[in-house]
Amino acid sequence: MLSTLSKKLCNDNMPKLSGNIYAIGRNYAAHAAELNNELPKEPLVFLMSPSSLREWEEGATAFQGETFHHEIELVLLVGEHSPCGSVPRLSSLTGITLGLDLTRREVQTQLKAKGHPWTTAKNFQGSAFVGTFHSLDSSIWETGITFSLDVNGETKQSGDSRLMLFPPKTILTHLLGYQDLYPGDLIFTGTPAGVGPVRHGDELVARSRELGIQLKGQV
Repeated sequence: MLSTLSKKLCNDNMPKLSGNIYAIGRNYAAHAAELNNELPKEPLVFLMSPSSLREWEEGATAFQGETFHHEIELVLLVGEHSPCGSVPRLSSLTGITLGLDLTRREVQTQLKAKGHPWTTAKNFQGSAFVGTFHSLDSSIWETGITFSLDVNGETKQSGDSRLMLFPPKTILTHLLGYQDLYPGDLIFTGTPAGVGPVRHGDELVARSRELGIQLKGQV
């Protein structure tokens, strides 16, 4: 499945997906506030498996009878090997797209209350939507990237990369503090405020003017 996704999502100038998927939680202050979470002092990282990935246009999703929370995100593609402890370089990020993180919020809340890991609330078949990757010029971070998500024709989330608590270079610094990064690694950079319920069959549209991206999908 991973090799098939690589062919569909990555062009000849970008590396094949490695299978490593890093996700950053609570990276927008307004989103942390809407869930009554404390602001992190450093990037909050969790992992997702390759089986969680699906295309926007099509793909199976587990727990189809449940209600999820939608989380629109900028997703970065690592383009070259960076050893643990090396100086982070924005130029090592060669691809970008829009992604969607589906969360089983009630399950996550219950697991967190018990002090248990909340992997099954975030990491399941089809929980991570990804679009085709576009080449990334690191200078775009200076002007910012806006993005949004519509659910059934109504805009629910709007984000701006300049509002990240931990911008891409800080995320790279944190990750390289304890591991190597490899070509084809993915980084989900966190979601802005406005998360809310979606169910199987709901129509989704993600957009970014600066990236020239519009993606359509269905939960």
